This record gives sequence, C-alpha cells and structure tokens, in this order.
Amino acid sequence: MTNERHYSPIDRLLLQADTAMRTLLPFSGQPSRPSPGLVQADTKLSDEDARHVAGLMRINHTGEVCAQALYQGQALTAKLPQVRKAMEHAAQEEIDHLAWCEQRIRQLGSHTSVLNPVFYGMSFGIGAVAGLVSDRVSLGFVAATEDQVGKHLNEHLQQLPPEDAKSRAILEQMQADEAAHAESALGAGGYRFPAPVKFGMSLLAKVMTKTTYRV
Repeated sequence: MTNERHYSPIDRLLLQADTAMRTLLPFSGQPSRPSPGLVQADTKLSDEDARHVAGLMRINHTGEVCAQALYQGQALTAKLPQVRKAMEHAAQEEIDHLAWCEQRIRQLGSHTSVLNPVFYGMSFGIGAVAGLVSDRVSLGFVAATEDQVGKHLNEHLQQLPPEDAKSRAILEQMQADEAAHAESALGAGGYRFPAPVKFGMSLLAKVMTKTTYRV
C-alpha cells in the first residue's frame, strides 16, 4: 500500500504558482498524449485561411488557459478530497489541449494571446470562489463551462477550411474530452445551473472570443 502525500496550504500555493507558470509560459506544458494533428497531412493554407485558423486556435488556447485556471482554483478550495482529485485530473487533460493548440498556432506562424495572464487570473478567482461555496456548485460550474467550450468547438469546426485536417483532428479530440469532463462533473453530483446563469456565462465567453481572436 502506498501512502498519499499530504500537502500543507503553503505547498498547495507553491504548486498553484508552478502550474500558473507552466500554463502561461510558451511551450512549458508537457502533454501526456501526442497531438491528434501529428498523423494528419500538412496541407498548405492560403494566407487568409491561415490567419483565420490561427485566430480560432488562439481562442481555443485561451479557453484552455481559462479551464486550467478554473480547475486549479477549484482544487485549491474543494472540500472533499475526491473532488480535489477529480479537478486535478481534469486539469492534467486540459494541459494536453493547451499544448496541442499552441503547437498548431506556431505551425500557422502566429502567437498565443497576450491577454492570457488576465484571463487566467479571472478564471482562477472564479474557480476558487465556486469551490468555497460548495463542491456541488464547483462541479456544476465545470459542467456549465465545458458545455460552453463544446459549443465554441462545434462552431470552430464548421469554420475550418475543409483541407485543414490537422486543426480538425485537434478540435474533434478536444470536443470529446470536454464532453466527458462535463458528464463526469454532473455524474459526481454537480449542480445544474439555470438558463440565466448559463446565458451570463455565454456573454463572458463572447468577450473572451472577440478579444483573443486577434490579440
């Protein structure tokens, strides 16, 4: 039998700081799975299509930055150990998405959003507050957030040029993972947010997408 290590509050804060740095610094996150785009043919895109796809992938990258921060904030304040572990596991899978999006953005000759630190801080705070309220609200927030992410991914898949198999493979795998996260959160007892709350979340998401498409 192995003994689980118990971290002090200071240890957890230091771990959170390390995760934030690995999330925000270029190429710092190490994916546990190879990018689905690696096995797809590298097709030449027009300059206009490349810029558009890079903008879409930049939005998705920032979305993963927000998700990473959300999970870390929730894990910091979660009351039940099993909920904290679930948050930390989901955060690890989001690192895959983060790295895949960044790799694709660089392949397209573009950059990640300069606003990522701002969105990270905001999302971390929201996650920490949700965890303080209750684990059920925290899990519900995960489900609602993943639902929003899934909608954005579906919209982006429809906007991709037909020949861009690399980006499509990445977004399709992300879509499957996010749906699994949402289902897992609700299955663990997550609160189903009412429509007005989801509408407010969608408005905030639109602010993020509009600002990070180019910046």
